[in-house]
Amino acid sequence: MTRRVLLVAQNFYPEFFKSNDIATELVARGYKVDVLAGIPNYPEGVFYDGYGLFRRRVDSYNGAKVYRVYQVPRGRRPGSLRLSINYLSFLFCSTFWILFYFVFKRRYDAIIVHQTSPITQAWPALLLGALRRTPIYTWVLDIWPDSVLAFMQRPKRFVSAPLGWFTNLVYRRSKRILISSPGFRGLVNRDASYDDKIVYFPNWCEDMLKMECHEVRTLPEGFRIMMAGNLSDATGLDGVVEVIKRTAQNPEIKWIFVGGGNREEWLRETIKECGLESCCEVLGRFPFEDMPSLYKLADVMFISLKPTTYQHLEQTIPARLQSYIAAGKPVVGMIGEGVTKLIDEIGCGATVDAGDYEACAKKILEIAADRSKLATWSANARNYYLKNYTKGLCIDNLVSIISNTSDR
Repeated sequence: MTRRVLLVAQNFYPEFFKSNDIATELVARGYKVDVLAGIPNYPEGVFYDGYGLFRRRVDSYNGAKVYRVYQVPRGRRPGSLRLSINYLSFLFCSTFWILFYFVFKRRYDAIIVHQTSPITQAWPALLLGALRRTPIYTWVLDIWPDSVLAFMQRPKRFVSAPLGWFTNLVYRRSKRILISSPGFRGLVNRDASYDDKIVYFPNWCEDMLKMECHEVRTLPEGFRIMMAGNLSDATGLDGVVEVIKRTAQNPEIKWIFVGGGNREEWLRETIKECGLESCCEVLGRFPFEDMPSLYKLADVMFISLKPTTYQHLEQTIPARLQSYIAAGKPVVGMIGEGVTKLIDEIGCGATVDAGDYEACAKKILEIAADRSKLATWSANARNYYLKNYTKGLCIDNLVSIISNTSDR
């Protein structure tokens, strides 16, 4: 008998999220997959061409049926108010889809929640799960309410209390809580014990070394340090600029930034103001298909997060790390405990504490002067990827989890 799955993911194709892979791979394994998603608008903040209130509200993607919930776009420069409206509009409009369509459509064997931010996107899963007694599997990629409180100047009780209550409701109602970082276990368990539900389920990445390489563009000669991915507030770019200022004493060191985000223009302007154009290039966004070609040109990949007192950021393992490892690249990080432990376990690079730009600059200058460890770091990264982070292995694990009859 064909098993049916509903995937709830506020962000879905043509937005670039792992929810796309989940739908595609489950269909390939014989599942009937429906997706409840928002109208795509991330990260630009406006609806993608061809999508809108009256356009492509129901379509398909690699064999999965996709139902698009109306949501107010994030906006080109999303502030807390605009993001809140975006989150709440998805919650509100998804309720109508559940009550007037999905509850009568068919019975699902499982509901999977792709729980990036916001946690409120889990609401339609909770509602349908309660009405149809369907098991819910929540993949926690972001810890709430910490993720929103960390960026508030003065976190308010009237925000943290209801969000904390809702987060625990999601955990209580989930048959399995899949965590993307081992360090998330303690954070999920802090208000109640969910240990019997928690399963470590890491991110994955396409096999970068099996993807076709082609000439994308030329890069400056030298010891190339590349930072790829979203250039956002959370990545601690202020500290990264301080590192660049200190490594500029070695003119061979070149910094390459690949990706967009709300700090991209700030980074361009700051590099110019600080006179760092000779050692930095901000390339902007590229399609994922170009990443192997760009990664190949880097000597070291760089990862950072802003310093914080919030443990969720300390324990977060950004998805870009898996792509670095998949490409077999050495990694230098100015980062929290979660990534530091993983890099140490793999033996694929070096890290310093988030925000410690003095130590980071010193470490990079040392590596540029003595590159004897790079080949070993590279080999260790690639071997770890093949054993732990291939898409096939991870999706097989997901199928095993949702097929467990004791969970139904």
